[in-house]
Amino acid sequence: MTEGVAVVQLRPARPADVVTIAQIWYAGWCDAHLGNIPDELITARPRESFDTRAAQRVPDTTVATVGDAVAGFVMVHGDEVDQVYVSGDHRGSGVAASLLAAAESRVRANGHRQAWLAVVPGNTRARKFYEKHGWSDEGLFVHEAPGPVDVPAHRYIKRFD
Repeated sequence: MTEGVAVVQLRPARPADVVTIAQIWYAGWCDAHLGNIPDELITARPRESFDTRAAQRVPDTTVATVGDAVAGFVMVHGDEVDQVYVSGDHRGSGVAASLLAAAESRVRANGHRQAWLAVVPGNTRARKFYEKHGWSDEGLFVHEAPGPVDVPAHRYIKRFD
């Protein structure tokens, strides 16, 4: 974890960012999900699947850079904040807050009055983070992850009134 608040720059993802995005995504996904999701999803998400998915999602991905390094990313699909991940070296530095604010702005700019995201119940760190940033837990639902695999998750929303 980096001490203090990082100087974060945000920009649209580029194809050249895909390898780094996939690395951050896979490492963060493992930290947040292993032990908290059905085994079927682990089988459906081998390491190389993150490379493919990161490449497919470049158009809806924003990256955060600190210096010359990609420190994290967020993906937005419609009104869903679909993925928010920060590299282990930059957790706790303000990168995630910058990415979340950018995602909220993008959802609003797309004409939506609220955003939503899914968090697995065991990911308490993420749940506390979203609540700290004004998101409300609307309760448990079954999220259909690509595969398809049913994953119990909390649906968080943030209204833009």
